[in-house]
Amino acid sequence: MTKAVAEVEFPVERGCPFAAPDEYGELREQAPISRVRLLGGAEVWWVSGHEQGRAILADRRFSSDRRHENFPVATADLATLSRLRAQPPSMISMDGPKHAAARRALISEFTVKRLGALRPRIQEIVDHFIDAMLAADEHPVDLVQALSLPVPSLVICELLGVPYADHDFFQERTSALIARSAASEIRQRSFDELRGYLADLIDRKAADPGDDLFSRQIAKQRAEGSYDRATMVSTAFLLLVAGHETTANMISLGVVALLEHPDQLAVIKADPDKTPAAVEELLRYFTIVEVATSRVATADVEIGGVTIRAGDGVVVSGMSADRDPAVFEDPDRLDVQRGARHHIAFGFGPHQCLGQNLARLELQIVFDTLFRRIPTLRLAAPLDEIPFKTDAGIFGAYRLPVTW
Repeated sequence: MTKAVAEVEFPVERGCPFAAPDEYGELREQAPISRVRLLGGAEVWWVSGHEQGRAILADRRFSSDRRHENFPVATADLATLSRLRAQPPSMISMDGPKHAAARRALISEFTVKRLGALRPRIQEIVDHFIDAMLAADEHPVDLVQALSLPVPSLVICELLGVPYADHDFFQERTSALIARSAASEIRQRSFDELRGYLADLIDRKAADPGDDLFSRQIAKQRAEGSYDRATMVSTAFLLLVAGHETTANMISLGVVALLEHPDQLAVIKADPDKTPAAVEELLRYFTIVEVATSRVATADVEIGGVTIRAGDGVVVSGMSADRDPAVFEDPDRLDVQRGARHHIAFGFGPHQCLGQNLARLELQIVFDTLFRRIPTLRLAAPLDEIPFKTDAGIFGAYRLPVTW
């Protein structure tokens, strides 16, 4: 690697919303498995090749336990990190039989069949917020606040059993937690307040269950004699944060990309049956979560001619892997007919995102409905004036002014 790359801290901010940082391509070409320094100073293995990344994510010798002292974390905020590590682990931080059991307990809530039954309700939610956009007295409208954020927030609230009336509370605290630029005390307070809120909610569900995921999980665990309040709160924290923040950002970015690539937008306008493939391509193109695919080795493992030692931290760079020209022809070009479902935007292997089918469904419904109902939609600001989340652990847009 060049000296310039050696001096860079990873992950690198995206200078252009449609391009991976130059350093990623350089590493992938010269050394797909390289030693780099993360934000915060830790040295880890950075995996930028698609083949090597999938191999690591499928290998059970690489642990997801975020409590391990060498688990890669791209932050200098050690106080918030210590709070996270002090809590009982959620499914995302478990390995082996414990992870498999936790995943089995939830998987029935996210099957294609079960989510298909939610389609009419999701369509109703999307139409409701687009109705409100069309009725707005003033333009431009901020798509983030008008559609991108409220749709997945309301969907996940109804699925989990979280009062949507509290959406401002948990959205603000989630934003603070993922913003690298947020002050440590703000992040700590946001973590404590959000976890306290969910602990109170879980207590209410335990005392007065409803027809929702949290209530069903509590009842199931009580029947099995495995109910643990603190672990349930950790699970609730994971599902609520992951269930709205990632999809909200993908809605905004997908709209930006399609409006800036009108030839690609024309494809799904002409044939909505091609929207599912377009969603896969947009997921690949942006790969918005940089370091969720971090691991720590539990044994010495040779991957791609490199020996990773037990205890070494590893980051599989999904953004880089999903731009690997050995796998995706002309990877920097947006091609909604590419058929790119082998991307790793949702991870890969045993920890692949549990809610991926829900995210796909929401994105398909939003894109089809938005561009059908507002065919003249356009950006109300130049691309370089849109405030993208270059300082956050999940890429997206803070605001997205649109008009029609």
